[in-house]
Amino acid sequence: MIRDRARYRFEASELRSIKDKMLNWASRFGICLFMDSNGYADRYGRYECLVGAGAAELFGNSDAEPFEAVSRAQKHYNDWIFLQLAYDLKNSLEPRLESRHPAKLQFADLKAFQPETVLYILRESNELVIETLRSEAAGVLAEILNEETPSGAVPGLRFRSRLDREAYLQKIAALKQHIREGDCYEINFCNEAFNGRADIDPVAVFKRLTALSPAPFAAFYKDGTCFMLGASPERFLCKRNFELISQPIKGTARRGAGAEEDSQIIAALRGSEKERAENVMITDLVRNDLAIVSEPGSVAVDELFGIYSYPQVHQMISTVKSRLRADLGPFDAIRHAFPMGSMTGAPKYRVMQLIEEHEITRRELYSGSVGYIDPAGDFDLNVVIRSLFYSQDTNYLSYHTGGAITWDSDPEAEWDEMRLKAAAMERVFS
Repeated sequence: MIRDRARYRFEASELRSIKDKMLNWASRFGICLFMDSNGYADRYGRYECLVGAGAAELFGNSDAEPFEAVSRAQKHYNDWIFLQLAYDLKNSLEPRLESRHPAKLQFADLKAFQPETVLYILRESNELVIETLRSEAAGVLAEILNEETPSGAVPGLRFRSRLDREAYLQKIAALKQHIREGDCYEINFCNEAFNGRADIDPVAVFKRLTALSPAPFAAFYKDGTCFMLGASPERFLCKRNFELISQPIKGTARRGAGAEEDSQIIAALRGSEKERAENVMITDLVRNDLAIVSEPGSVAVDELFGIYSYPQVHQMISTVKSRLRADLGPFDAIRHAFPMGSMTGAPKYRVMQLIEEHEITRRELYSGSVGYIDPAGDFDLNVVIRSLFYSQDTNYLSYHTGGAITWDSDPEAEWDEMRLKAAAMERVFS
């Protein structure tokens, strides 16, 4: 399918303004995905900012095979595909699993779209590229450049936690009992907080969230009247030619008041036996997931226990690489790795059962993924964490936070870590 292209070169000082115009323009469509790396260095990422807006064609979950329709379309069109994978897609990938809690936001388990228009800014390039199925890319460029940047007020709001402190501590104790009995050895447990009467401008809230917590895998996703506003620091899975890259996060510490305290906190995080144990368990799980679709002997840990700093927290991140088998495609890699081990625990199947048993709300898009597949079949998908979820129909606004529970977990410390992660979302409305 022939597409038109246009390019626009701008000054480095205009980057923030250009991104804002791209977001404002894309948000007018019924479906869009805006992804922003916020200037973070990343040897695997290709785009400073990437946007898919409007749907030339939509794809959903298939009864026979979850990725069948979108995989067939990707092979047929050799075009951009933008993806949304909800955590509850697990039930289609493993039919013995289920999600019994009611959905509040109505995100599809799987949704993909071939965009009408793709916008991107390449890393280290002051150039906006537009590729479109419309008749003239120059017209799209003019619309974007003519976008105004409204101030967009963010209201003051409070959130109500589904589990209070005492109930949360009791849940951690129950999960540790499962570990004692040998049901699992690490489980990711999450808690929802919500406001059922939030009247917000999703674009303004996203801009404020990313101003407070700029992150390398930030994303604004709109599907009709449902929104995901994310400041994720985590990559789920990336494909570059035949190389697969996954970068699980396990290990979190607060930021210090200054450089000296930060150095002390980083040293403590790097040396923590508990955090290193959590990280290596999930790294091993990722290695096992990738081994299913990779050339024998190609799975390797490129970095173990790397420490990365963000405005709100320090994170321990490991990098696992492998080589995708030549007879398999991008969706084979995704389906065998999803949901990501950093948001489940291990062993994966059993802990997903325990998550359903002990969490009291449905995760929906939280701990799922959004991202893209390019015309060559390469892709990059994030982990949907540090994110707000909003329905314009019901004014329901929520977020989830949690952490990995192991035998060494201190329930009080787990509560503190969960609240530390929540602070970035709540500060947006303070």
